[in-house]
Amino acid sequence: MASKVEGVHQWPYKALASALEVIPRTLAQNCGGDVVRMLTELRAKHAAGGEGSSLWGINGNTCKIANMETDGIWDPCAVKLQTFKTAIESACMLLRIDDIVSGIAKENRHAGGRKAQDSDDGEDETFGDARDG
Repeated sequence: MASKVEGVHQWPYKALASALEVIPRTLAQNCGGDVVRMLTELRAKHAAGGEGSSLWGINGNTCKIANMETDGIWDPCAVKLQTFKTAIESACMLLRIDDIVSGIAKENRHAGGRKAQDSDDGEDETFGDARDG
């Protein structure tokens, strides 16, 4: 999908694909397979297109690339949907926290230090102070 989208707009698709790639990478590591070889083979199966190309995955019991439909390995759609919802909510919450922290930082930027050059607090500049007479 990311290859069909132009410019900066493809980055979210690439980021999602990279995040989802953690699942087969973890399966390959846990079953003791050659992670790079297995992921390369799995990508090739998915990229081939055609009937059933999206059904290929890593069988954790045999440590081989297999057709998940013929092996009877299913991941419920409800689990995937809830995972996506939770990930999106977490990302939104992190962005909100970042906005709050950066807003607080902007407010406190001038609190303890020097005033900004362009700020005006209503006082006219005078030479000296009240002790000068």
